[in-house]
Amino acid sequence: MAAKGDKVMKTLRKGASGPEVVALQIRLQALGFDPGGIDGSFGPGTERAVRKFQESEGLDADGVVGEGTAAALDFDADAEIPSGFPGVSVTAVSKMFSPHTPLNNIRTHLPNVLGALVDSALTDQNMVLMGLSSIRAETESFAPISEKPSKFNTSGDGHPFDKYDDRKNLGNKGRPDGERFKGRGFIQLTGRFNYDKFGKVIGQDLISSPDLANDSQITSQLLASFIKDKESQIRDALDEDNLKEARRLVNGGSHGLDRFTDAYSKGNALIPADLELRRA
Repeated sequence: MAAKGDKVMKTLRKGASGPEVVALQIRLQALGFDPGGIDGSFGPGTERAVRKFQESEGLDADGVVGEGTAAALDFDADAEIPSGFPGVSVTAVSKMFSPHTPLNNIRTHLPNVLGALVDSALTDQNMVLMGLSSIRAETESFAPISEKPSKFNTSGDGHPFDKYDDRKNLGNKGRPDGERFKGRGFIQLTGRFNYDKFGKVIGQDLISSPDLANDSQITSQLLASFIKDKESQIRDALDEDNLKEARRLVNGGSHGLDRFTDAYSKGNALIPADLELRRA
C-alpha cells in the first residue's frame, strides 16, 4: 500500500490490524465513510467503509486497500491522534502496545496517565516511557483490570486468592484480605500494605474502598506514585540501560519484562528525547 510521502506499506484487507489500520480508519472517517470505530482492527465495518469509498471514486469495490485505493485516499500514514499533551500522541502510544490493544482504551485513559505523571513531576522521556511501559507489562489492554484467580494466587481446593490471605510481605491479615486486596489497576496494586501506603499518598481510602484502584484517574495516580517512590533508583537503572532492574523496582520481579522492554524500546523512537511533558 503506497501512502502519502511515497511511503510504501503492505496491502490492507479484512483481518489486518495495527497502526496502519488505525490511520486508514481515521482517514475514512474524516472523508465521511464511517468504519464503525477506530480500533486498529480491519473488520466488517472498515471493509464496508472501504467499499463505499471505492465506489465513490469509481474504483473496483473489492474492500481491499491496495496502491490505487491508497493513492485515492491520499492520507498520511503517520496521522496523529492528539492526547492533550504535546509530544505524546494516542497514535504513538498505540505503536508501543500490541496491535490488539483497543485504540479507544488508549484514547480514554492516556490523558489521565499523562496528567498524573505531570502532577508527580515525572515529565521527561525516561519517566514517561517508564509509566507507559509498566502499563504494557501489566495491563496490555490499556484499561484498569482486576486480577483473576489462578494457580499463582489460589490453591486447587481453596477459595479465590487464598494464597494471598496470610502473606506477611503484602501486609495481609488473613481472609478475606487476599481477595479484598487482589491486584487492581494499571500496575496491579496488591496487598493491604500497598493499598494503605499508596492510598494515603494520593489521598484515597483504598482500605475501605479497594475497588477505587480500578478508577481511571486513581489508578493513573497510583502508577505515578509507585514510580515516584523509587524515582532515584529507577533513574539509575535506566541510565545504565538496565531495564530488568527498572522493571523490578516497580513490579518486585520480572513479570512482563518482555512486554516492558518491547514498549520501552519502541517508545524511544516515538517519544521525543527532549520531552518536557505538559498539558496543552
